[in-house]
Parts: sequence; C-alpha cells; structure tokens
Amino acid sequence: MLELLSMEFMQNALVAAVLVAVACGVMGTFVVVNRLTSLAGGVAHASFGGVGLAALLGFSPMLGSLGFAVACAMLMGILTWRDRKNSDTFIGVIWAGGMALGVILTDLTPGYSGEMMSFLFGSLLTVPSELLYWMVALLVVILVAVVVNFRKFLAISYDPEFARVQGLPVLTYYMVLIALIALTVVIAVQAVGMILVIALLTIPAYIAECYAKNLAQMMVMSVVFSLVLVVTGLMLACQLNFVVGPTIIACGVLVYALHFAVKKLRRA
Repeated sequence: MLELLSMEFMQNALVAAVLVAVACGVMGTFVVVNRLTSLAGGVAHASFGGVGLAALLGFSPMLGSLGFAVACAMLMGILTWRDRKNSDTFIGVIWAGGMALGVILTDLTPGYSGEMMSFLFGSLLTVPSELLYWMVALLVVILVAVVVNFRKFLAISYDPEFARVQGLPVLTYYMVLIALIALTVVIAVQAVGMILVIALLTIPAYIAECYAKNLAQMMVMSVVFSLVLVVTGLMLACQLNFVVGPTIIACGVLVYALHFAVKKLRRA
C-alpha cells in the first residue's frame, strides 16, 4: 500500500476523494434536509447530455457536464417550485431526456462510446492533475456560498413560510441551493459516476441526521462520514482490484444497513 501511495495516480485519487467527500458531506446535508434526493439524482443523470455534447463538439467533458447540470438543475428547480404536485414527473422527464441525449451524441462521436463507463460509474483512479484544479475551484465556490448564505439556507430548509414573511427571497436562495447541488454532482461524478452519485450524496447525511443536534453539526458529521466512506472504499478497491465507484457505494450501503439494524435493536 505504501508503494501504491507513492504513485502519482494514487495521490491524485486520494486528493480527489477528499474533495468529493467534503462537497458531498456539505451539500448532501441540504439534499437530505430539503428532501431533494430525486432532484439531485435527476441532475446527475441529465448531466450526461453535457458529456455527449462535449464529446461531439470536442471540448472538456467536465465543462459539458457542468453546464448541462446547472441548466437542468435550474429548469428542475423552477418547474418543481411552481408545481410541486407534478415535480416527480418533471424530474423524470428531464432525467431521461438528458441521459438519452448523452447516449445519442456519444454514439455520433466515433471511438467515444467506450469511455461512457467512466462517466456512468466513476474513474477516481484516472483523475488527471488538471481536473483536480477544476474540482478545487468548484469546491471553493460551494464552501464560500454555503458559509456566506448559511443562515438563509437554514431558514428556507426548515421554515420557508416564516422566511418569506420575514422578507427573505425564498425562491432566489432555493435556486442558489439547487445550483450548488449541481456543482456538487459534477464533482462527485468523478468518483462514483452519474448512476451512483445519489448514494454518496445521501447516505452520510442520512446517518449524520440521526445523531446531529443542529444543521451545522449534521454537516460536519456528514463530511467526516463521507471522508471515511470514500477513502475506505478507495483503499479496498485497490487492495481487492475492484472498480472504485461501486466499492465506495457498497461500503456506504453496508454501513447504512448496519446503522439501521442497530437502531431497530435499540428500539426493541
């Protein structure tokens, strides 16, 4: 393992894992508290349309998924805000549309279809140094936005009606929150892929919610759980020669199952 850690690809993977864990720990808290799991999953899958567009036009897949994720998140946010009754339908249509567009565009790009697996299930061990700079930049944006607007996000998460009465532009901050979730999805896709990203966003936050006394504490605990989960999954995958993304999520599911079982036993 020490020899493995001396290699550049493994060092990049560890740095990327930490960046992903912090982003998912922080924003996963808001996803869980605001019950935005399906929306976050929709954004993750719809962003594949941006990957297909980037492949076809020959620019960075990271930029493609970033632009598409934010655009789809804004569209989902507006539609679900105006018509909460049909929110699942809107999310499902955009989710499927983005995925379908991505597959069609990659099929139109000669020699690119084979790379789809890395976007669908993650490619943490192949993260280049240049991509780390993008991930750091996105994480800085997320953290600064959360710190500056923490009280506003807290207000709209727990009592949006009271926040509106107090004169807070609830829709504006809701849309900012949705945009930050989209940025987090783009970062997390590098580790576990579009299909599994929703688990990394929710499992640590769900567990943290059971023990935390307030939102700030829940956020810190979620980051710690995410770090442990991602680093453990990465190390296990390297030792057992497994695919990293699914291994991380399998660890998360196992931890959640154990947590659920312990809770049931305590109640009994």
